[in-house]
Amino acid sequence: MIRVRDLRVDYDNLCAVRDLSLGVGPGEVCGLIGPNGAGKTTTMLAMLGLIEPTYGTIELAGVDMRERPRDACRVVGFMPGFPPLYEDLLCWEFLDLYAASYGLPRADRPAAIDRALGLVGLTEKRSAMVAEVSRGMRQRLTLAKTLIPEPRVLLLDEPASGLDPQGRIDLKNILRTLAAEGKSVLISSHILAEMSEFCTSVAIMERGRLVISGAIAAIQERVLGGGSLVVEVLGDAAPLAVIVAADPLAGPVVRDGEMYLIPYRGDAAQSSDLLAALVRGGVRVVSFTRKREGLEELFLKVGATQRS
Repeated sequence: MIRVRDLRVDYDNLCAVRDLSLGVGPGEVCGLIGPNGAGKTTTMLAMLGLIEPTYGTIELAGVDMRERPRDACRVVGFMPGFPPLYEDLLCWEFLDLYAASYGLPRADRPAAIDRALGLVGLTEKRSAMVAEVSRGMRQRLTLAKTLIPEPRVLLLDEPASGLDPQGRIDLKNILRTLAAEGKSVLISSHILAEMSEFCTSVAIMERGRLVISGAIAAIQERVLGGGSLVVEVLGDAAPLAVIVAADPLAGPVVRDGEMYLIPYRGDAAQSSDLLAALVRGGVRVVSFTRKREGLEELFLKVGATQRS
């Protein structure tokens, strides 16, 4: 649904995006992450046709943005990081204004507005003044505006900015719904803790370059290794150390209070086999969980490699 190949964007003597290639499939929520100035917003603006790339190919839902920009804009919805709002309008009037600009017939607008408000949890604010709603609600209202034409591709720039914890939970549920509908979603943010809640894949940018991209679990495995197993046992833990030592995928057991940490390079099936071996060996396992490092550690690892 989103296909970018060899994208380059130059500003005078500055190369803001250098030879970037990225794909986001249907039902995928991809986080475009990196520090401020990495080129994330420039990449999105080029994908929307708002910046002329130096070269490269951009396809949205199979439509070439550079060759057929009008057709491409019909399949994409964009939520900017600092959205403009008309504070002298009611929320439904604000959405109606955009519904008209999207070309929706007047008779179809009320249903489209109600659907968008329902998706973002603002049905009760339908007749509230835009000026009276909170910052987090304004973010959700802007997202509702973006969803009115039911775009097949979504580009969201810092969508969680200003959202409280409940708002972030709501956003996560909205994104899950959109992914289940087969939409392709690309989210730009520098707040990595939020991205790990929303995304199924990531693309890490550094100094205008795409450093690495793919499913989060696959990248974590590639960059950070398999993570750790966290095990709680009852009684004697000596058999635990013996069984773990016999597994070539496991590192030495480290005690952390009442828990035992095991560095582990195996996948889910292999860790399940280890659990079965512990139970067969008489270890009284209370809990057994796989722990992976977050996106912060992943970015620091990749970024440090890129700068070295």
